[in-house]
Amino acid sequence: MFVTTLLCNPDTPRVEPALVESLRNAWGGGELRWLAHGIAAEFEMPHLPGNQWDIWEDLQKTGVDLVLQPLEGRRKKMLLADMDSTMIQQECIDELAEEAGVGAQVKEITARAMNGELDFDGALKERVGLLKDLPETVIDQVLANRITLMPGGKVLLATMRANGAYAALVSGGFTAFTAKVAATLGFDENRANTLLVENGTLTGKVGLPILGRQAKVDALEEITTHLGITESDVIAVGDGANDLGMLGRAGSGVALHAKPTVAAQCDLRINHGDLSALLYIQGYMADEFQGV
Repeated sequence: MFVTTLLCNPDTPRVEPALVESLRNAWGGGELRWLAHGIAAEFEMPHLPGNQWDIWEDLQKTGVDLVLQPLEGRRKKMLLADMDSTMIQQECIDELAEEAGVGAQVKEITARAMNGELDFDGALKERVGLLKDLPETVIDQVLANRITLMPGGKVLLATMRANGAYAALVSGGFTAFTAKVAATLGFDENRANTLLVENGTLTGKVGLPILGRQAKVDALEEITTHLGITESDVIAVGDGANDLGMLGRAGSGVALHAKPTVAAQCDLRINHGDLSALLYIQGYMADEFQGV
């Protein structure tokens, strides 16, 4: 059996009953279940429809996300999440670069790296090099004044952990940021790169080895082994090319507001919903949400 979920941005409810009923009837779906009225609904189906992606494209124009997946095993025991532009709304290195006066240059490199156009390790070293001699105190300033959480993150973490799931934040960014974000949201652990500092200033170098695409896959393997669960028990979320390895290996790999080249390689795509969408596609109802 498969399950179809329609959802949208919780701030602008637009999942209309007529829309859901029309699609359910066209696809021969089962009983309709509202997870949150106007925001998320689902129904089961015996098989995947041949016009799934045509309907997906039509719904995208109306601000509605469509997710189809196997029904069995969709509620996961572990969350593996990227940080930049996923759990937070910014790219940390871009915000540091703004403080260093090289914002435009670094943002261009970041965009190309996240789109898979550049080697991640080389692009990271180049960008960090442009931060040389920046005072270490700028990190706290950026955290306080420039970094904002992605909507839905707190309820996602609180709800999954209340239901026994483990949560790991694994980022190609920096530990100075992941430590703060992980503590704020309630992650069980965090992994990231280290900005090297001497005499209170950034050296322009990053600690080795660099945590990139393969390191995220390694984290998936290591943590699931440690927990005694399988990779199919994991829901992973990210937006950039360096997330594709873990998104492809996890039981559910969700491309959240992802770069087009990344989204094209993922079957679970959330472009309009926020992080609470990861709860809806696992079958959680809004009245089960924690930390609201």
